[in-house]
Amino acid sequence: MSYLFPPTIPSVPIVGRSERFPVNRVYCVGRNYEDHAKEMGFTGREPPFFFLKPANTLVVVNAGETGQMPYPTLTSNLHHEIELVAAIGKGGKGIKAADALAHVFGYAVGLDMTRRDLQGDMKKQGRPWCIGKAFEHSAPIGPIVPAEQAGDVLNAQIALQVNGKDRQRSTVSKLIWNLAETIEHLSAAWELQAGDLIYTGTPEGVGAVVSGDLMVGSVAGLPDLRIQVV
Repeated sequence: MSYLFPPTIPSVPIVGRSERFPVNRVYCVGRNYEDHAKEMGFTGREPPFFFLKPANTLVVVNAGETGQMPYPTLTSNLHHEIELVAAIGKGGKGIKAADALAHVFGYAVGLDMTRRDLQGDMKKQGRPWCIGKAFEHSAPIGPIVPAEQAGDVLNAQIALQVNGKDRQRSTVSKLIWNLAETIEHLSAAWELQAGDLIYTGTPEGVGAVVSGDLMVGSVAGLPDLRIQVV
């Protein structure tokens, strides 16, 4: 088989292993922490909803290193959203919540970067958010820790600092739809595949960053994610 040009397969390093995790799709869960939903003008436990980012929007950062994210075009309001990312190792459709965690290979720290002004404009017009969410470099991610080594990650502290000051701080246990429930809902709509990533949602405290800002995202038990906006 030959290709017109070399195919690219985004991948993420795995802590303690030489293999890399090849990425298929990137799913994101919207408004999945109650206090974040409130700061965005919503309340209650609404049914979960999802959007996707292309796999080539990932900015993959090795443990202990600082990645770079270019400040994107067309926006003057670039927002950070710190998230726990689940890496799917075994696919399936119609997965029940009771079985869902057996499909998770591991976990990483991720950022769902958002051109908030463009997203807001699309919302007002009733149009898709893609221009606000699915742009280049909009999905930074750190290395994946296998599930058996990640400890009690689903109850862990999650936080983001910008230039050394807290912006977001919560616990993963405050997810409106926990990871198992999210996988159940997600796999009812799509057949999950090995290589899929799920960005599980962000807590309250989202805000803008500018060129030169250093973001450090953390989920207890996982390597920190360090990203500088350039």
